[in-house]
Amino acid sequence: MIDEKEILRRRDMRDVFTFTIDPADAKDFDDAISFEIINDQMVNDPYGEADRSTGGRLEMVNYRIGIHIADVSYYVKPGTKTDDEAYQRGTSVYLVDRVIPMLPEELCNDKCSLRPGEDKLCMSVIFTFEVPLDAEGTPIYNNARVVKHKICRTVIRSDARLNYDEAQEILKGLEIPKYRDTEISAALQTLNAIALKLRAERIANGALTIEQDEMRFRLDEHHHPVEIYFEQPNEAHHLIEEFMLLANRTVAKEAGSGRPFVYRVHDLPDYDKLEEIKKFKRLNGKRVKGDAMQRVVDMLTIRAQAKAVYSTYNIGHYGLAFSHYTHFTSPIRRYPDLMVHRLVEKYILTGKKESLTREELELMCEHCSACEQDAAQAERDSVKQFQAMWMADHLGEILPGHIVSIMDFGFFVQLDDSHCEGLIRMELIEHPEDFVLGDPVMVQVIRVDLNRSQIDFELA
Repeated sequence: MIDEKEILRRRDMRDVFTFTIDPADAKDFDDAISFEIINDQMVNDPYGEADRSTGGRLEMVNYRIGIHIADVSYYVKPGTKTDDEAYQRGTSVYLVDRVIPMLPEELCNDKCSLRPGEDKLCMSVIFTFEVPLDAEGTPIYNNARVVKHKICRTVIRSDARLNYDEAQEILKGLEIPKYRDTEISAALQTLNAIALKLRAERIANGALTIEQDEMRFRLDEHHHPVEIYFEQPNEAHHLIEEFMLLANRTVAKEAGSGRPFVYRVHDLPDYDKLEEIKKFKRLNGKRVKGDAMQRVVDMLTIRAQAKAVYSTYNIGHYGLAFSHYTHFTSPIRRYPDLMVHRLVEKYILTGKKESLTREELELMCEHCSACEQDAAQAERDSVKQFQAMWMADHLGEILPGHIVSIMDFGFFVQLDDSHCEGLIRMELIEHPEDFVLGDPVMVQVIRVDLNRSQIDFELA
């Protein structure tokens, strides 16, 4: 139970319609969205509240949209054993067959998780969007804009827990029986329209929009892969992404103004590598076409990017095209977000002075960046291990793929169906000069080393 005195100290939003959207297998729900229409007299104004100059018709509709993030900082205090352990881990690690959480399960899956029907403490950013109406009273979402925002501590009670597939079906106009009589459909449609505007604005400002399908494995009772499938980002993913991005950059701008702060920064890409992409397109544009060329360009563009890191020195975020950006929205699984929550409490909510120096914060940022890179490598290694296990069941098969990397010692080929990658050693290639990145090839699976997670192909 939450202390009633703590609830009284917060903005009570338990009566505001609120929901979460997460993967179907998620257990820790660290973000929720609330939605309410402030003035809903779209066309007719029987009570005479609209300006008479508009003929009794409102010209604007206002939406209050709250981004609510689990208030981990309330439960995890600096200097405690739980905090020390979370800092050492730096992040949760998501392996194919298990999750290694940053926080104890009692916190990440219970006390902090924004489960439906339960009172939960949050750190929130609440936005008021103003949307003009056309002559028929229809909102013009392309002209939506934030007119004010407030960062505050709240208590919420989620009304619904959706997964991404359910949310996507609702956005398509399909009916989900358990949400038939709720406010969810109208809220999602409006939120999606505003998210599309936010996304278009980011892209127009130069944000990168490379999207890759997420490889997933279906495992049997012995943790052996029996299927590889892919989750493609859809409108429901983009909806959540845009509002989380909005909250993150809003917090970075307000809390980080002239004070030591934890930013998420992304430096400019490698210029020479970008020039190599242009050269490749110029030389091979007639040979490698369509989807194959786009795959190669996306892959090379990703390789040209600098790594995003945490720092107290704000150089902006190149990939997102933001001048200010931070990580605020996932404190259950990322320690930098917990650091940001604590800074927000001091800088914005209480006016207290941060006791840590900029140099101390920078060292913590460097540690968290290193933890993140270690976790990412562990996750890649886990995927490679299960890919090798999958391919071990397909020895001798001939499969289609595309060349994704050319090295001195051989070619790496990614299979079209499973996206597993394997090596064709150079000594097995009769005329290597005849091949370029993106070329389609037929390969035979000739060897799998499970200990090293290595897959060997030969040209079929």
